[in-house]
Amino acid sequence: MPRLLGVDIPNNKKVPWALTSIYGIGLHRARLICEKCGIDQEKRAFQLSEDELGQLTTFIDGAFVVEGNLRREIQGNIQRFKEIGCYRGFRHARSLPCRGQRTKTNARTRKGRKKTVANKKIARK
Repeated sequence: MPRLLGVDIPNNKKVPWALTSIYGIGLHRARLICEKCGIDQEKRAFQLSEDELGQLTTFIDGAFVVEGNLRREIQGNIQRFKEIGCYRGFRHARSLPCRGQRTKTNARTRKGRKKTVANKKIARK
């Protein structure tokens, strides 16, 4: 398996799809990287030479924030939101959706399992 930026990329996938296994690189960005580095997009990852791997590594490292640095940056942003006490920070701190989704019936992924409240009845008129 070829190794780029500390990540093993899949052998038998075409280069753009193999690059998407790096955190912070999607398919669009992977195709742009292949164009800039002059690598054929139909090539499989195991067919890459050492020179091409080095070229990819230096280009990605210089042009984009990926992997650990990106994760650290995102966590830093969330921590900053919490410290300044903005709405998004408040929602992150309480493990609730931050982007305006409804929470009355959905948001189970964020909120966790249902906690049943005893004797909660809806008053009818």
